[in-house]
Amino acid sequence: MKESLSSCPIEDAMRVLGGRWRSLVVYYLKDGPKRFSDLRRDMPKISQRMLTLDLRELEASGVVARTVYPEVPPRVDYRLTADGEALMPFIFALGDWWTGVVTRRNAGREAA
Repeated sequence: MKESLSSCPIEDAMRVLGGRWRSLVVYYLKDGPKRFSDLRRDMPKISQRMLTLDLRELEASGVVARTVYPEVPPRVDYRLTADGEALMPFIFALGDWWTGVVTRRNAGREAA
């Protein structure tokens, strides 16, 4: 199925990464494949249901790949696809932006 852009590519991108947790899921997968329980440990405030939903959405968007190993009990892990890895500079830039915001605000409070 061919994907198309809307009149606003930012809106399209936010549909993929929107929500409270999706960018964090991508961030925590930056170092390689992780199991569901590892992601829950990395993000203790996310509910099991929300993590499941976000992983499914990221998988459907082609950002995350899910691998099921034919073992007993079954083992599943998640990793970034090439499209997911391409997001990392933007995820890091977002963190840098916020660090700058906090630094400027704190400097403004100290000067007052």
